[in-house]
Order: sequence, then structure tokens, then C-alpha cells
Amino acid sequence: MLLSTKPTSSNAFLSKEGFAEIPSKFFNLAKRPEVFEYMVNIRRVIHENPELGFEEFGTSKLIRNELDKLGIPYKYPIAVTDMDALAMQEAVEWEHKSKIPGKMHACGHDAHVAMLIGAAKILQEHQSDLEGTVVLVFQPAEEGGGGAKKMLDVGILENVEAIFGLHVSSSYPVGMVATRPGPIMAGSGLFDAVITGKGGHAAIPQNTLDPILAASNIIVSLQHLISREADPLDSQVVTVTKFQGGGAFNVIPNAVTIGGTFRAFSKESFIQLKQRIEEVITLQASVQRCNATVIFNINEKPFYPMTVNNVDLHRHFLEVARNMLGGKNIIEMQLIMGAEDFSFFAEAIPGYFYYIGMINETGHSPYFKVNEDILPYGAALHASLAVTYLLEYHSQLTTQKGSCHDEL
Repeated sequence: MLLSTKPTSSNAFLSKEGFAEIPSKFFNLAKRPEVFEYMVNIRRVIHENPELGFEEFGTSKLIRNELDKLGIPYKYPIAVTDMDALAMQEAVEWEHKSKIPGKMHACGHDAHVAMLIGAAKILQEHQSDLEGTVVLVFQPAEEGGGGAKKMLDVGILENVEAIFGLHVSSSYPVGMVATRPGPIMAGSGLFDAVITGKGGHAAIPQNTLDPILAASNIIVSLQHLISREADPLDSQVVTVTKFQGGGAFNVIPNAVTIGGTFRAFSKESFIQLKQRIEEVITLQASVQRCNATVIFNINEKPFYPMTVNNVDLHRHFLEVARNMLGGKNIIEMQLIMGAEDFSFFAEAIPGYFYYIGMINETGHSPYFKVNEDILPYGAALHASLAVTYLLEYHSQLTTQKGSCHDEL
């Protein structure tokens, strides 16, 4: 989604001289009743009509309709905020509960969309005063589908110099943000393995090649990769989350399927972990006289790189956040082993990702609720980071290049 603007200098507070005032003024604009209610209504419509990854057709149509109303041009079907829901039955009883059985927005992506559209509304009101081009990315399939990578593959970030992204967090109060420079989230991969033996009657196991026993030993051995091979100061995780095999109490099955995830904070550790997972599964299966096939389905479930915050953008973010929230409301968060496909964007160009506080039920829960008071915070931060970046960095770059591009 693209917002094209032409630089002028008619508005004093959207200038280098008024740099420090931009975040607080945008925050006040975002809190105006008409803007706040605008975002709330968008968020509730999306919440009532959740769509899973790569199925966000209605959500995309809603976004395009709102951009049309605001007079903002866009590229379609390219459709940074995430907008997919989760396969989960909502357990919260309220007026705007999900209308789609088995699907709900349990990670805040409905709020993310509303905040970015709110930022677009604010920026569009000041479009003639911007110093460059702001690109709004509404991304499909954040929940494991690698939507960011597919958007990169079609050139969404062509000619883009930097990117900012946010996520709501249940760990911090409203009015606080959490982030850190450098690595912030781990690289992540998924694996499946099929362990094949020879089935038979449970009363005569000597006539079988038991894949359940083989799979059980494999799972225990995989944990040794972390406890006995990984440097304790180099965070890594291997977790088996799937074990499928058999359907009767008295029958040993022919095959068992296991699957899980592995995480690391360096490319070297990630590659080594992948290699050792494959070795452990195949060799441990052979110890039990079984065969194993390990599948890393990177075409459908691509590996996520580490999410790394650019150091220069971190300084920029701190300045904007202090001017809007005050220094006491900025928290340096701990590294987390979770993964984020914003990492694909941040690997391609300088990127920055942060969390916005919203103490509530933990995400990915059927009881998850969004505190809508956070919407003005997200919209104002989105708008402020973009405008101040253009003032601080874009003008420097265009001076160096000797020209300015207003259109992508």
C-alpha cells in the first residue's frame, strides 16, 4: 500500500524546527474522538470477520475501501502491519465477538490494521507537508505463513530506505513501549519427521519394529542437542510439539509422525541445529531398526531469520518515543525466543520493531482481548516515526544523491 507525497514546508510543526513537537501533536490528533472512533470501528469490523493467512480477502477489501475514502493510492493485490487471524474459537462474550466459527483475532492483528489506517488518516491530512514518500504495508499471513517473504519476492520494498513495525503486547501497561537495539527475536524453523517401522499386535512386540519406541527415543535425544551440545550462553530451543501414530490400544502402528520447531540467535547456530536435528532423527531411528525421513518444508513454511533492530533506527525511535511518552515509559526488553516475519523486511533493509503495551490476556488465547485505548498510541507512533525519519534521514540522503524521488 503506497502513500505518495510531495515535499513542502507550509506546516511549521512538520519541520526540523518543530521536530520535538511532532510526536505529541500527532498523539493529540490520534486521540481526537472522530479519529479514535474511526479506528475502533475498523478494528471491530475486522474482529467480527477474521480470516486466516492468505485468505484475507475481506480484510484487504476493507482496507482498500478505507484508502479510497482517504484518497490514498495503493498497489493491489499486494496486501508494516499484519492482518491474519488464528484458527481458534473465541471465548470472550461481547458485542463484537467473531462471527466466524473456529476463527478469531487472538493476536491483535485487527488492532494493528486499525492503527496503521489511523496513521494513514493523520498523514493524509498533512500530505502536502511531508518530505518524501511513506509506504504502508498491510501484510497477509504473519502467523507462520511467511507473508513478509512473499511480499519481498514481489518487490514491495523496492526504493524503500527503512521500515518500522509494531506489535501489541500483554506484558506492559498502556502507554509503555518495549524494544532494544540489535537482535530482538530468534530465527525459527519447523520440521516434520516420519518414522517407519513394522506394525503388529501389541502382545507380540518382538515381531514388530516399533516406531513409537523409536520416536520416543528421538524426542529425548533431541533435547540433548540443547543440554549437551549448545553453548549455554548462545540461546537455542528445540521443541517437539506433534506426535501422531496409532489408533488402537492393542496395535503397534507401521509409522509415526513427529514435528516441532527449532530456534537460535545466530545463523551459525541455526544451521548447526538444523543439521543435528536431521542426524539425530535418522540415526536414532536406525538404532531401533526403523527408517526416518526428515522434512523441512521451507516452500510452505519458510525459515524465519532473526529479527534485528537497526542501531541508528533505535536512536531515532528513542527520540520519538521520549517526545511522545517520556523516557520512563520506554523499556529495554529481554531477548525472546519467539519469531517474527518482520525479520524478512529487516534483513533486506534497515528495520525496527517494537512492542506497544496493552496489559490483558496473553495472545493466542481464546480469551484474548484488545484494550482499544492503545489505538491512538500505535497510530501516533507510526505517523511520527515516518514523518521524523523523512525529516532527519531522507533529506540527508537526497542531498547526498542530488535528487529526490516522490514516487515509488
